[in-house]
Amino acid sequence: MKKDLHPKYMKCEVICNCGENRGVLFTTRSTVPQIKVEICSLCHPYFTGKQKMMDSAGRVEKYNKKYAKKKVKTEEPAA
Repeated sequence: MKKDLHPKYMKCEVICNCGENRGVLFTTRSTVPQIKVEICSLCHPYFTGKQKMMDSAGRVEKYNKKYAKKKVKTEEPAA
C-alpha cells in the first residue's frame, strides 16, 4: 500500500466573519487549521428576524421604462 496517500487531518476551528460572534462557532477535523464562513446563525436574517424588504415595484417600473418599445409616431396627412 502507498504511503502518504491520505491527507493529514487536524483539529479545525470554524469562525464566522460577521463580527458579532468573535469566538469559535464549532470545532471539527479538516486538512486546514481554520475555516472562515460568511454567515452563521447569529447573523443570518432568517434566525435574527431582521429581514430586509425590498421595493420591487419601483424596479419593475424602472425596467419597463428603460426597455419599453418606443411608440412610432404616425404622421397625419396635411389637410
